Amino acid sequence: MIAKIPEINQDEKGILSQIRCFALDMDGTIYLGEQWIDGAVEFLHKIEETGRNYVFVTNNSSKNASVYVEKLHRMGLDVDEDKIVTSGQAAIYYIQNHFPDRKVFLLGNPLLQEEFLQAGIELEDDDPDIVVTAFDTSLDYQKMCKVCDHVRAGLPYLATHPDYNCPTETGFIPDAGAIHAFIHASAFRYPDRIIGKPNEDIINYLTNRVNTKRDEIAMVGDRLYTDIAAGRNNGLKSILVLSGEASMEDVQGTEILPHLIFDSVKDITALMRK
Repeated sequence: MIAKIPEINQDEKGILSQIRCFALDMDGTIYLGEQWIDGAVEFLHKIEETGRNYVFVTNNSSKNASVYVEKLHRMGLDVDEDKIVTSGQAAIYYIQNHFPDRKVFLLGNPLLQEEFLQAGIELEDDDPDIVVTAFDTSLDYQKMCKVCDHVRAGLPYLATHPDYNCPTETGFIPDAGAIHAFIHASAFRYPDRIIGKPNEDIINYLTNRVNTKRDEIAMVGDRLYTDIAAGRNNGLKSILVLSGEASMEDVQGTEILPHLIFDSVKDITALMRK
């Protein structure tokens, strides 16, 4: 039986009434660059007015929670760091649970290195126990050689997220997935485990953070293969917004169907009740 594509801006099955926490992608869903998507701030207020919770969930491991808090403050929204969930944080949580007290070679920029150190993880360039690769915006050739050496040596190899490109206001720049590709070209291995959306490890971290059952969480985003797949594959509700990357043409050509589709988060607001 072929699944039916949901009607845009409709909630015929009353799915929104089941949601206690909205896990929100950021760029393309809540804002574009430094500009709010129309109605996004009102949507966030409506979530709180109806007794629900929200967190922002991003695969971008080149920035830590404080950077997002500062950005949102510049845009007029004051939130604490407990509203921010990143793939870098989820990677730390995974390491603490599966590789405690291990030395980590981290291919990541200083912001992520600081987060790892603050979490009590020992970083080691020359003789690590495991390798973790992230979206390293400080990448240079020396780092490229060293990470390939460690991966080639057979060490456990984790990655924060799978995205090949990161959108910017002028186009795209290579993201973590592109880094995986160059490591594979030299060391002939892809990561043993990828933590971020659409994979389960970031969902485990998310549910632990928000203390909410999976079927009461909605993953809201503009990408089918990360945001919507993360919800569909891991027992969450999934809501696609058409304000970013995905279009209805993409929806018609995918097997990863969202539970609900809206033009933007503004159109969710009108259907929300306590």
